[in-house]
Amino acid sequence: MTDKPKGRVLIIAGSDSGGGAGIQADIKTVSALGGYAMTAVTAVTVQNTLGVNGVHPVPPETVRAQIEAVMSDLGADTWKIGMMGSADHVRAVVEAWYAVGDGAPVILDPVMIAKGGASLLSDDAIEIIANELMPIAAMVTPNAPEAEALTGVAVNDLDGQMDAADVLVNRLGAWSALVKGGHIHGSTIRDVLLTQSGYRVFESPRIETKATHGTGCTLASAIAVYNSMGEELEPSVEKARAYLMEAIKHAPGFGQGHQPLGHNWPCKS
Repeated sequence: MTDKPKGRVLIIAGSDSGGGAGIQADIKTVSALGGYAMTAVTAVTVQNTLGVNGVHPVPPETVRAQIEAVMSDLGADTWKIGMMGSADHVRAVVEAWYAVGDGAPVILDPVMIAKGGASLLSDDAIEIIANELMPIAAMVTPNAPEAEALTGVAVNDLDGQMDAADVLVNRLGAWSALVKGGHIHGSTIRDVLLTQSGYRVFESPRIETKATHGTGCTLASAIAVYNSMGEELEPSVEKARAYLMEAIKHAPGFGQGHQPLGHNWPCKS
């Protein structure tokens, strides 16, 4: 990495044919916020707003080759990691980071289940993420079910979010954790951030909408792009949450199921 961040984000994730989540949402987010998006595709999914109908993994060696090609030429200021699918994919990414990552901060969105309920991560991969990927993560951004799967802590309320964040940082080794509260019932959504400086709770009113597809991908990518431009992690989260709220409000209303966000709203302002 160079001393001066340049807004380069390497996105390692699966493709969403419906354009609402995954690589497509990541690229839209990074581009809308003024960064430069590069990709290593881990899987091609067959999906739309109604659900996932197929998942076709890219060979792990091809994922690593994509990463190496990007890093050998363009470089990256921050890595954003999303859907990986299998333990072999996780290991390939970890090995690539140690080999060519050049110390780039990693924003890890541990995608396990699609919005419609389809599983996107094998059971054996969860253990590898916890043991091998978590220690290189500058920030991990699980929702409540993902935090439960990674930590074994029940995440049903604010206390559960704080306890899970503590495990992610102080036991599993992530530098920081943002345990999201969108899956927890209530009119207010609370996201719990734990860094080396302590806890911070972000609050926002719940928006009643069908436009929830790709919210996790979008938030993590927004954090990554702000970080890639030189922002510290806590202000990156604050700005990313503000971007996400507006993207939800500007949703185009496409599809019959879990609808996509309006990622390019800053470009229309």
